[in-house]
Amino acid sequence: MKIKKILVSQPQPDSEKSPYYELAEKNNVKIDFRPFSHVLGISCKDFRRQRIDILAHTAVIFNSKTAIDHFFRICGEMRISVPDVMKYFCVSEKVAFYLQKYIIYRKRKIFHGNGLVGDLMELIMKHPDERYLLPLSDLQNEELTVLLDKQKVKYSKAILYKNVSLDLSDLSILNYDLLVFFSPSSFKSLLKNFPEFQQNEIKIGSFGRSTAKAILEAGLRLDLQAPRPEAPSMIAALEQYIREQNKNCKK
Repeated sequence: MKIKKILVSQPQPDSEKSPYYELAEKNNVKIDFRPFSHVLGISCKDFRRQRIDILAHTAVIFNSKTAIDHFFRICGEMRISVPDVMKYFCVSEKVAFYLQKYIIYRKRKIFHGNGLVGDLMELIMKHPDERYLLPLSDLQNEELTVLLDKQKVKYSKAILYKNVSLDLSDLSILNYDLLVFFSPSSFKSLLKNFPEFQQNEIKIGSFGRSTAKAILEAGLRLDLQAPRPEAPSMIAALEQYIREQNKNCKK
């Protein structure tokens, strides 16, 4: 089946220079954007129940911009002043640069990977004496925590936000050739909104191992997965997949 129409389970990009628009134009496909879930921060009361002392940690691990937002939100609400000596380990350069929203970037110790969890772990293992804090959602990144446990890294999990499914009843899901998911929560929202969903010829793509795992555990077929060494971003993975799929359909 030729890929003509794609649904990305994220908000529409603010910038007209988004690589998604370039991808659509180059490959003559239509890309729609629709968030399947949204994030709610937990209250200070709920955070205190976790009995976590943020200042007892010397480093923070961030695997998303959302984690950064809610880490500094909870610190602000609890009037916690994050020390300048705190170290930050980010899954990608893009996530690391987002820290500028809250701190003076050049004056802090910030380390970042290339978007892969394994690469992030290599950085963490070079600093074995740190006490790490890992901000998470209620749907945890099992890939990262499994590696941290395996390497016996000293860390604490802090649930700072939760994912809530959105109402998608107005969406004609069967009109799309390819559905793209970036989190287990967005995929689970699909199943919640469309309990009778049958994949059939619809292609499904995922970003991250936890998202891929959720899709496969639901018994669905995973046609496209990122990141991979040859496709570190979803844009790169989509570019490769669309060209290959549409080329094969011409034969």
